[in-house]
Amino acid sequence: MSTTDPTIRAIGVKTLPTGELNPNPHNPRMLFDRVDLDVLRDSIARVGILVPLTVYQEQRSGRYVILDGQRRWMCAKDLKLPTVPVNAVAEPSLVENIVTMFQIHKLRRDWELMPTALTLEVLMSKLKEKSERRLAELTGLDVAVVVRCKKLLSYPKRYQDMMLDLEPSKRIKADFFIELHPVRTDRWVNKFEWFKKDKFTDSMLEKHRKKHLRAVTEFRVVKQHITNAVRANRIGALSKRLHEFAEQTELGSDHLNIEPATITANARRLERAAHSLLDEVETIDGKAWYGENQLWSTLEKLAEAIRKKLRQANLRLVQ
Repeated sequence: MSTTDPTIRAIGVKTLPTGELNPNPHNPRMLFDRVDLDVLRDSIARVGILVPLTVYQEQRSGRYVILDGQRRWMCAKDLKLPTVPVNAVAEPSLVENIVTMFQIHKLRRDWELMPTALTLEVLMSKLKEKSERRLAELTGLDVAVVVRCKKLLSYPKRYQDMMLDLEPSKRIKADFFIELHPVRTDRWVNKFEWFKKDKFTDSMLEKHRKKHLRAVTEFRVVKQHITNAVRANRIGALSKRLHEFAEQTELGSDHLNIEPATITANARRLERAAHSLLDEVETIDGKAWYGENQLWSTLEKLAEAIRKKLRQANLRLVQ
């Protein structure tokens, strides 16, 4: 069977003892919200399981494994239901198993990303496939989701485990590690003698826990400060500020604002805009546009503002 066609051959609907079913070890959805489970359990208690679970029987062990319906099965166990309705299908290969589960669930509520990443890792290893586009086609995930998953897989296991904590209040959201990734992997930052990826990550986790980060998106600001400092050739100052930012929990990203670096970045941006405007102005036919008084007035104001700034710059140079 082709890995691009995840269709599994149906065998038939029947009833099986609840205790004979087993969760799928390759389910991309490991974490289940207790609130959602409570709602589903109440529904099953009132009207029963309306949609049969999809299962297959392992030829090697004889065990029944769930392809679709693990939440229904968990609720059935909680309610001590003796049996559950199932739709039995032929045993899939490992790749068919994973691809089928992705395809079954792709239109449902999003899973936590780390379990999805771990399942994707198995698929990547089995198929020797790294292409984000190809993996997206196989699983039905967006390419952007595949990219995010691969970023999470770059972290050591202890950080991955933080995203898998069964207690939601203790679980670190995947977004934290995804937003941190560009800073953690920045090639300039990794050259700093003091910088150690995991130690820096631990420091950022501490800032996060103590709420000294306004939001995980603040790492984008950190990355921008790094970029600005590199453009301004202020690498030494950046290293010192970033080290202090990591060592002192209470410091926010504003501590990384190296003023000359910011000025240089803004100067480059304004220079590009000036070149673009210059190109446009040079194409104007003065005679043909003679009656555009508002345009000429605005350009005159701009020219005067530029002359004023040039005079200020010259005075500073003299001083």
